[in-house]
Amino acid sequence: MTSSSKIQKTDYKAPFLIMVSLFFIVGFLTVVNQQFQVPLKAAFLSNAGTLKNTLTTFITFAFFMGYPAMGNISSRWVDKHGYKSTLIRGLVMLVISLGIFEISAFSDSVLGSMSIGVSETLPYAFIVFFIGSFFLGCALAVLQVVINPYLVNCEVAGTSSVTRINIGGASNSIGTTVAPHFVAGIVFAGTATPTVDQVYIPFAVLMATVALVAVAVSKLHLPNIASEGADKEEEATNDNKSVWSYSQLKYGVIGIFVYVGAEVCIGANINLFAEDLSFSKDIASTMATFYWGGMLIGRLCGSFFSKISGQTQLKISTSIAITLILLSMILKNPWLLVGVGLVHSIMWGAIFALAINKLGKYTSKGSGALMIGVAGGAVLPWLQGITADVLGGWEMTWIVVILCELYILWYAVAGHKPKVA
Repeated sequence: MTSSSKIQKTDYKAPFLIMVSLFFIVGFLTVVNQQFQVPLKAAFLSNAGTLKNTLTTFITFAFFMGYPAMGNISSRWVDKHGYKSTLIRGLVMLVISLGIFEISAFSDSVLGSMSIGVSETLPYAFIVFFIGSFFLGCALAVLQVVINPYLVNCEVAGTSSVTRINIGGASNSIGTTVAPHFVAGIVFAGTATPTVDQVYIPFAVLMATVALVAVAVSKLHLPNIASEGADKEEEATNDNKSVWSYSQLKYGVIGIFVYVGAEVCIGANINLFAEDLSFSKDIASTMATFYWGGMLIGRLCGSFFSKISGQTQLKISTSIAITLILLSMILKNPWLLVGVGLVHSIMWGAIFALAINKLGKYTSKGSGALMIGVAGGAVLPWLQGITADVLGGWEMTWIVVILCELYILWYAVAGHKPKVA
């Protein structure tokens, strides 16, 4: 019996559902971390002087830096220990990172206002939380190095690789939608003056939940997909190749970098653009909510595009995005940026699937390399903010996002084509 026939008989429905569920956790905790910026600014940084906003945004910056830090390490774990073992390691790291947040709250209770000198004061508890954010990013990077290749390779009847990633993305978006309500309505329960000790019980529950998931995963059978689709002759030929010798992967990492950067630029900064145009804070906040909601709707509808290739989806979606962003700049109407969420919703899956196409036994390494690109979510919104300060407003800063969309369009046209150096 050939290896291909064995692959065809493998039942991937259960692993697929597991990965979709884990993608919910990834999205949920990503936004939970972001939503802590405002409460921690009030709780920790009232005496931080002129560095208050800079230090606040470091929470998200630290989180996204965890992805490039762990991308290659986690792919080596996959090669050495397998997907299942790496997945469990990521879940254990996730429990530890949530525990660091608990330590942050405990240190605030014990040490109180003790701090180190940065501008005026920077509490030790904030530094601990900052470390927790970085470690949380590391843990979620490990999970995604496993989740994304599974979604690409776990063939389920009636789906394509892009469709499966979009289904996972929809689960991820449900998590991002629920997360703000968890932080505001459960952790801080709508209090005007949040205190850090309010995280004890909610985060203890999260730790216990993730720990139970880790135990459950350890009992399940997860078929390895590291060598799936790899032709034996190709493997023998490419034994000494670097994963970076594959052009579709190399350019795909840049594609993920600019995509995540563009996604977060709009999601994080649309409200600042709106306020700059004299919209009320409530309306500006609504725009951001609708943007993320559009991504959820787009991902839920992604299964209808299973017959459309990834490169075609990217060509259409980037063209629409560029048009909407340009019109938003010309008409000074941030509402047009809300619509970009719908077309952004399919880009991650399309870029990821094209980037690891025909990597064969290098699939896990390619998946790890793509996690480096997630750093775009830290770098590009920060770059856009600097540009806004230099130009004295947000109107022209959207050129940063247009340049990102143009690169993705080029990747769809030419950059995705497999070539080995």
